[in-house]
Amino acid sequence: MALVDASSYSPGFAFQSRHLNTIYRTLFHRIEVSYQRERMETSDGDFMDLDFLKAGSKKLVIIIHGLEGSSDSKYVTAMARISNEYGFDAVAVNLRGCSGETNRLLSSYHSGKTDDLAEILGYLEKNHLYESFHIVGYSLGGNLLLKYMGEERSNYPAKLKTAVGVSVPCDLKGSSESIAEFWNMLYMQQFLASLKKKTRIKFEQFPSNGLNQEAILSAKNFLDFDNYFTAPVNGFKDANDYWKKNSCNQFLQGIRVPSLLITAYDDPFLSASCIPLKEAKGNKYFHLEVTTYGGHVGYNSTFENGSGFWLEKRIIDFFKEID
Repeated sequence: MALVDASSYSPGFAFQSRHLNTIYRTLFHRIEVSYQRERMETSDGDFMDLDFLKAGSKKLVIIIHGLEGSSDSKYVTAMARISNEYGFDAVAVNLRGCSGETNRLLSSYHSGKTDDLAEILGYLEKNHLYESFHIVGYSLGGNLLLKYMGEERSNYPAKLKTAVGVSVPCDLKGSSESIAEFWNMLYMQQFLASLKKKTRIKFEQFPSNGLNQEAILSAKNFLDFDNYFTAPVNGFKDANDYWKKNSCNQFLQGIRVPSLLITAYDDPFLSASCIPLKEAKGNKYFHLEVTTYGGHVGYNSTFENGSGFWLEKRIIDFFKEID
């Protein structure tokens, strides 16, 4: 059994609010970093930008952001900085179209595009002399990571030692339905505003795109948006087909490198089906730490010293324990 029996996360009263915990980093966290950017050309003629924060280490933490995030997301800069402080170099991945520059293709990134992660690892192996890789993925990036870990069990790079997912929508359909609920309307509208802004640029890039532009721009939830944009541009039948094929919960049994999922019962974005208790009990390589509180990629514990950095330190502890 790979269930973590007791978590050390114990927030004060204020951060027992799921919504405060979820939004606090975005509104109040300030961590400045000075990245060194490298552009990675992909095999299909596109690109992804990789932002390095170096500490002179031979060990590398690879950080994958969530939906409509980037290397500048507050949880990413926090992880990069804490990685350096604990003796790791860090590289923040900007998934396609997320680095501040539109990518070249009509399609960009999605929850299960694991071939992109495989290309990133290959690029890092070829172009950098690191001895070990440790990967952390948040939300959508966590689903992408854990899906990859289950799919590629016989093809891992030798340098890949550990993986951590945080607040992962292991069941994409369940998560999409949860975030569409009334009390999550503000989050939904923020995500859709960002996604629609990018699709308008795509319509200009590809005027003969064959998509139902009116339906995309009037989407009220992820079901609409994924039905009319994400699914067709990525070769899926519809939203349900996309969600079914890319939810990481069905791949967790295949993981063969020590991996940890940190998630909260009070996460407003996740359904109960996103907490894979059965899968954790059946795979000694897959560890599951479920906390009572935490929100979505929150895990703040104090108003002082930023968020308290419990989450970042817990991730680093796991990396060091295994490595």
